[in-house]
Amino acid sequence: MLIGKPDYHAYLICTHKRIPMPSPKKKISYQEFLHREYEFFRAPLAPEMDFYETIRSGNLRKVRSLLSEPFHMKKGLGVLSDNPLQNLKYHMTITTALVARFCISGGLSQSEAYSLSDYYIRLADEASTLDEISEIHNEMCIHYTRQMLTLQKSAITSKAVESAINYIYEHLHTRITLETLASETNLSAPYFSRLFKKETGYSVSEYILNKKLETAKSMLASSDYSIAEISASLAFPSQSYFTNVLKKDCGITPKEYRVQNRNSNLSLQRTLMSGS
Repeated sequence: MLIGKPDYHAYLICTHKRIPMPSPKKKISYQEFLHREYEFFRAPLAPEMDFYETIRSGNLRKVRSLLSEPFHMKKGLGVLSDNPLQNLKYHMTITTALVARFCISGGLSQSEAYSLSDYYIRLADEASTLDEISEIHNEMCIHYTRQMLTLQKSAITSKAVESAINYIYEHLHTRITLETLASETNLSAPYFSRLFKKETGYSVSEYILNKKLETAKSMLASSDYSIAEISASLAFPSQSYFTNVLKKDCGITPKEYRVQNRNSNLSLQRTLMSGS
């Protein structure tokens, strides 16, 4: 924590808002972009969008890894001011706004997302060094990621279902069956199936398909993987099957989804950059 900076709880009390700080307990890790597959395809990614998607997915382990390089030392930051400190503050504002928008789209309430962004933007504005802004940036990213993890964990009550969901997130690149999950949790398949449906509201097959489609959509919008590579990396039976289930889910083909969402992301970035 930074010396002398205001406490987040104190900030919320002053602004009459209540947002619980996330606990450091172990939560579900969601591998949004299947880092195992990078070794297979080696396709260029849009790193910034990958970063925001990783926060939205609640993948705390990957976010920590991506934060290993200090914010002020990252290559490719545009020049928005001739003053290095002010320039980094501008980039901190843009990054925080994008993180908030991505988390809102992932289910975080607008009041919570915007309260967090206000807090960290104001904190950065009061910073006097590049190192201080980098520390605020990292804390902001971790805080949002933990909030997203809390959302994912909120409906899960049993250790068996929690363990199964962890397994699903870690093995989206493979074919996952009810029998495999039952074996992982040391329960009979019929009993596990009933328990999973009771606690998540979805059958095992529905839940797995939903998570594969969520990941596929993120990869379509924020990576350069081909549609065939995305289909293969998520272990869909075939590219035509992937196309059919995605179209059934959102009414458009993978190619159409990619075009629409990339245009939307670019528009959002331009809006934030222009300050409008």
